[in-house]
Amino acid sequence: MKYIYLICILFHTSVQAQINPGPRSISMGSAGVALQDIWSLQQNPAGAAGIEKPIFAIGYEQHFLNQDLSTQTALFAFPYRQDVFGLSFQRYGFSDYHEQRTGFTYSRRFGNSLYAAIGFNYHHIEVAKYGSAQTFSAEVGLQYQATEKLWIASHIANPNGSRYDDLSESTLPVSISFGASYRFSDKVLISSDIQKVLSSTVDVKLGLEYKLIEWFSLRGGISASPFKQYGGFGLSYERFCLEVASSSHPNLGFSPQIAISYEF
Repeated sequence: MKYIYLICILFHTSVQAQINPGPRSISMGSAGVALQDIWSLQQNPAGAAGIEKPIFAIGYEQHFLNQDLSTQTALFAFPYRQDVFGLSFQRYGFSDYHEQRTGFTYSRRFGNSLYAAIGFNYHHIEVAKYGSAQTFSAEVGLQYQATEKLWIASHIANPNGSRYDDLSESTLPVSISFGASYRFSDKVLISSDIQKVLSSTVDVKLGLEYKLIEWFSLRGGISASPFKQYGGFGLSYERFCLEVASSSHPNLGFSPQIAISYEF
């Protein structure tokens, strides 16, 4: 199975970076552009501006129940007054192919209703028998609280169109996302995204979070291109949080993941 992935990668001119937005977002259909938590560092760093205490998180995802293909992620956010500084590291792939992404983000609150962020990422890709290459990319994000219950957001990844010039001129995708989240009550949150990756189709995502009790939340979601189903849950106890999610691809199967975070 892993060699099928390698062949697909080598014969595409655009390297679609496998960014893991974390179990909470994944279980909600990956509709996380307008969400606020530590995993915003991976999807829209503007959401990290709402962090009030230092927090660390690690996550693991197994793709399509294949033990050889996985993603490991580590995140850290440190707030200082109106600012939040974030560090992220992610490794994706298998023995003959892997991508690494190391990021630094700066997020800031402007009052209580506007969050903004900018991020810089270092990318490294290595393919067995083909060599390795690296490049840099940037990203920007915004979140705005339009009403007490409604947040709207946008995010642009790699607007500079970075590319791996040393590896068959492979490129990083340019991605533009718009999202919104609406809190119906203390228990119910709905989130939705529209994402456009240049040279690819538009993807529409929708997710729901239901807080069954104070420390336990159920989540579910769908996305349109391709049609995928998602589900998961979150457990919180004092400063610890455990989150579990799974996505279902129509042809490749299930991808479960788990993450733990700790707030200092």
